[in-house]
Amino acid sequence: MIDRILSKKILEMSHHYPVVTLLGPRQSGKTTLVRTLFPAFAYADLEDPETRALARDDPKTFFENYPEPLLVDEVQRVPELLSHIQVRVDADRRRMGRFILTGSHQPRLKEAISQSLVGRTAELELLPLSLEELAERTGPVPTDTILLRGFFPDAWETDVPPTDFHRNYLRTYVERDVRTLLEVRNIAAFEKFLHLLAGRVGQIVNLDGLAGEVGVSAPTIENWISVAEASFVVFRLRPWFANVGKRFVKSPKIYFTDVGLAAYLLGIETPSQLARDPLRGSLFENMIIADLVKARTNLGREPALFFVRDSKGFEVDALYAIGRELRPFEIKSARTFDSSFYKNLVSFRSLVPECATPALVYDGESYSERGGVRCLAFRALSGRTVFSQGGKDSGGCR
Repeated sequence: MIDRILSKKILEMSHHYPVVTLLGPRQSGKTTLVRTLFPAFAYADLEDPETRALARDDPKTFFENYPEPLLVDEVQRVPELLSHIQVRVDADRRRMGRFILTGSHQPRLKEAISQSLVGRTAELELLPLSLEELAERTGPVPTDTILLRGFFPDAWETDVPPTDFHRNYLRTYVERDVRTLLEVRNIAAFEKFLHLLAGRVGQIVNLDGLAGEVGVSAPTIENWISVAEASFVVFRLRPWFANVGKRFVKSPKIYFTDVGLAAYLLGIETPSQLARDPLRGSLFENMIIADLVKARTNLGREPALFFVRDSKGFEVDALYAIGRELRPFEIKSARTFDSSFYKNLVSFRSLVPECATPALVYDGESYSERGGVRCLAFRALSGRTVFSQGGKDSGGCR
């Protein structure tokens, strides 16, 4: 099994809460991870029809058959089970680490947690592999191979070709999650929407334009984006803005949780095809933005990640806003360094006094710090390099 950075936080929270709830996309490795971390726990999979029916119709017998400590997989399939877990937890609030719950989409589970388990559970998210986790599993891999294959563990642990893996993943997602979360009458239209959304990676989505291409209303597109976000297929990167004399954009961008799925939706099947694709730079940016999100979620924290853009085209690709500190990043898919890459970072630092040392992330080798900007080869990204201030041990260019 690939070692996961979040393991430490899961174990820590199991000592502080009676329930730990682990959310994340399908096939991100949730079940494998928690069964490895808690081998002595009883295990109930609510994807199994008989187990699900028992949990829903006869919870008393369910808990007799599956005694504590208990790991419940895909608990969103029977959200009413959380009320029974609440009763058991409240009978002895001093006992910790009694239940581990996993879920692959949020709305019903979030609602049930807010009603039953507030103050009783720690909520964590396990996203697909980070660059750091992948590197420990595979060693050096060509950039275009990474972009094509993506970051789901099984995409690397099996020999299934990337196109087949993501096609089957999409079928499972549409058949299970979409039909559960949303009554989509025209599945073909929803799939077309996903393909078109992949072509807008890293862009501010024009709902009216996208609605016109799909043939549905703009409110329907907004609803579908929310569904894709709730099931961890995409995420929104929110804009950061402040009163510093610029008119900042206030609409979010869309990125895919797994860049390999985005590449598949674009019809890209081989690394050589990807290398020539005009959206390669956007896919590279998607990969890095997703990894910056993972750097925080793997610590059990909110992403706190934004982007900056004004009405005249000035832009900073990513910005951590942690406390009073702002940490900006520029992302380039080029392999050759150019001084123009960090121009916007220098400008942003001059505008915002709270700005920490800016960083350039690109697909090249390490160079010395230029103009007060750290230079990070994307393969060196990790929590250590992302959150350090630079210097000899930062993993930056030197």
